[in-house]
Amino acid sequence: MGAMMASITSELLFFLPFVLLALLTAKCHGAHRWRRSRKKRPNLPPGATGWPFIGETFGYLRPHPATSVGQFMEQHVARYGKVYRSNLFGERTVVSADAGLNRYILQNEGRLFECSYPRSIGGILGKWSMLVLIGDDHREMRTISLNFLSSVRLRAVLLPEVERHTLLVLRSWPPSPSSPDAAFSAQHEAKKFTFNLMAKNIMNMDPGEEETERLRREYITFMKGVVSAPLNFPGTAYWKALKSRATILGVIERKMEERVQKMSKENSSVEEDDLLGWALKQSNLSKEQILDLLLSLLFAGHETSSMALALVIFFLEGCPKAVQELRDEHLEIARRRRLRGESKLSWEDYKEMVFTQCVINETLRLGNVVRFLHRKVIRDVHYNGYDIPRGWKILPILAAVHLDSALYEDPNSFNPWRWKGNAPSSFMPYGGGTRLCAGSELAKLEIAIFVHHLVLNFRWELAEPDQAFVYPFVDFPKGLPIRVRRIAQEEE
Repeated sequence: MGAMMASITSELLFFLPFVLLALLTAKCHGAHRWRRSRKKRPNLPPGATGWPFIGETFGYLRPHPATSVGQFMEQHVARYGKVYRSNLFGERTVVSADAGLNRYILQNEGRLFECSYPRSIGGILGKWSMLVLIGDDHREMRTISLNFLSSVRLRAVLLPEVERHTLLVLRSWPPSPSSPDAAFSAQHEAKKFTFNLMAKNIMNMDPGEEETERLRREYITFMKGVVSAPLNFPGTAYWKALKSRATILGVIERKMEERVQKMSKENSSVEEDDLLGWALKQSNLSKEQILDLLLSLLFAGHETSSMALALVIFFLEGCPKAVQELRDEHLEIARRRRLRGESKLSWEDYKEMVFTQCVINETLRLGNVVRFLHRKVIRDVHYNGYDIPRGWKILPILAAVHLDSALYEDPNSFNPWRWKGNAPSSFMPYGGGTRLCAGSELAKLEIAIFVHHLVLNFRWELAEPDQAFVYPFVDFPKGLPIRVRRIAQEEE
């Protein structure tokens, strides 16, 4: 309980500086806006502004189970409807739990809306991070990422790498051979898997090496700062994260210098088999841009994928029927692979993982790793009879749509069979439009390959009750402790 209260306090403090900033600027900003030539009063969505200055931010951020939208959203949607106004993070805000409006927002990126994350995110991820960039700068960075994660590269390079890193993790289970029944954190193992995979493919760093482990420890400190109050003075998590950021960038910069020297000596014939080499040879990015690109992709490729994988393990533990159907599917894939005389998974094997994709979709729908997006209105918008003024914040709540009983039958239940058909247009786990997650296909590949080897080799159970909570980032308070039992060959 103490740890949970600490997490709640940390999350509430996260937005305190923005509220204080709003305190200093709101009065003159508001006076300027409303001194404009008198126009017809806009028909704003219904809602409430909450307490002076802080608005309803604390209620909005109150922790709740990840498989729900939380009491705040439930009460506000019931009272005002799926589109309502509020005061969040020190700004006048429109909140959307409406599938149509969310899609409209994402499809009109750059025309009517633009990305607008808190400044502290840019301060810690870097001003060239894809998360905070807008316009042409974002488009250029995203194009580089998409080229690196092309379908050709996914097939030829990344699939074998994903399988190799999967086996490195699973072959170490249980982590304590002397105590095979001892519990361990599935969330930690998922984070280790995705971090090592991204470190290898971003900077060609091998798992288990001292430098890689040192970087991983720095990254843990870095991540604690990303989700903490942006208070930059000695001893705070944010201050420590900025120091870790400098250390991580130092490692990346050293790797970059070594690569440039190697490429020069070998007359540019070196194989650029990671993102660092790709960025150096295939782009005109500056050193600062490359550093921020690599750091932000390490963040994006590690955090969301590891949590999605932990959620898969959690949901499947409570659904034996789904585990059995998965196992049947993967036994058949393994049987066909043996008939071909092959020992490793192929792209054709991956495309045969049909029910696995159903499990992945249902996990992303129910678990909602990405809960909502930060956007700003850059032109006055009229939608469904409501006016949404320029300059307001707007939050498309993806989780609210994914858990909407009008769109999904029994939305709070894990039911992968609902995906045996086309995915509805309301399903947007990776965002959409021009800011659709560049690594979405890699993320699904990672989960599918991990699940293949997991269900063929292990049975697992929760060592003690745990569930994912929203803080607003998704996390298992106890780390998702599990016990595993290796499946004997004769069972197959």
